[in-house]
Amino acid sequence: MWKGRNQEAVIEGPGGELGGPGSWGLEDAAGLLARASLPMFPWPLPLGSSALTVLLGALTSLFLWYCYRLGSQDMQALGAGSRAGGVSGGPDVCSQTGPRGSGDPGEGPRAEGLVSRRLRAYARRYSWAGMGRVRRAAHGGSGLAGGTGLLGIQRPGLLFLPDLPSSPFVPRDAQRHDVELLQSSFPAILRDFGAVSWDFSGTTPLPRGWSPPLAPGCYQLLLYQAGRCQPSNCRRCPGAYRALRGLRSFMSANTFGNAGFSVLLPGARLEGRCGPTNARVRCHLGLKIPPGCELVVGGEPQCWAEGHCLLVDDSFLHTVAHNGSPEDGPRVVFIVDLWHPNVAGAERQALDFVFAPDP
Repeated sequence: MWKGRNQEAVIEGPGGELGGPGSWGLEDAAGLLARASLPMFPWPLPLGSSALTVLLGALTSLFLWYCYRLGSQDMQALGAGSRAGGVSGGPDVCSQTGPRGSGDPGEGPRAEGLVSRRLRAYARRYSWAGMGRVRRAAHGGSGLAGGTGLLGIQRPGLLFLPDLPSSPFVPRDAQRHDVELLQSSFPAILRDFGAVSWDFSGTTPLPRGWSPPLAPGCYQLLLYQAGRCQPSNCRRCPGAYRALRGLRSFMSANTFGNAGFSVLLPGARLEGRCGPTNARVRCHLGLKIPPGCELVVGGEPQCWAEGHCLLVDDSFLHTVAHNGSPEDGPRVVFIVDLWHPNVAGAERQALDFVFAPDP
């Protein structure tokens, strides 16, 4: 038994002095700890274990608080990174390459790291089964935007799924059900546009529901923006909303998904840019297509046709222009973001989880 030096050990408590002159040993430690804690806690505590219990409880609470804060910061930063990665805009703003253009320095790597961590967290919770491409994307390499192995004309700003068959224009048969549904809804969608249309002169305040111009002469009205329904606009466009509800591959549950009317005035032009991911294709339903309109994707020129769909992989470099005269009127298309036909169900679920819309 260890004996302390002969000295006065006086600890004041509710019952008076504890100890006094003389020596004490380890068998007295439990009592000393318990009695020393009495001034801090007015209620009676079990002898010997109370101080240890209080200490362990405090450490556990601090650890849980730290974990909560760490998770919250990761989620907030992921939301910020997704918005910076160009996924929260509408049909045409999402064609931008990255953070309001692909290369906002410092944001890309941060967003990529967050995407990778979230994908790995999803796999730990569920599994990597059926997600070979997503797994390679999560582990870096050519999977995340800016990685190696990308074509010079295909530079998605945020997420690249390797080994996904890619071409600037996707055959309509690849999404036959949704293409046929949208084309059969052409009259109703055109009527909806007539109900919300205006003169697009830019001399008066924007009407309700229309977004500020993305570029001079480029306007949009969104029914879904970054995976979130816009209730007011959907109520004003019942035919278009009904068509969207019937689609099988609409990206309606993550921030890559948008749907709405895109208007381009004569003389307007959207310069070369790339979308945020190759996991989607954009379906363009032509509503009003005057002469002089042009769409160039990956160096391949195409044009819209009224009442018909055009499937575009906007992760390729693309340019949109209306070279017609003022008398021709605006070019109007209804744009819907669909899943790439070769993205499997397990991959869709994982990306919906990682890129879920902000609450």
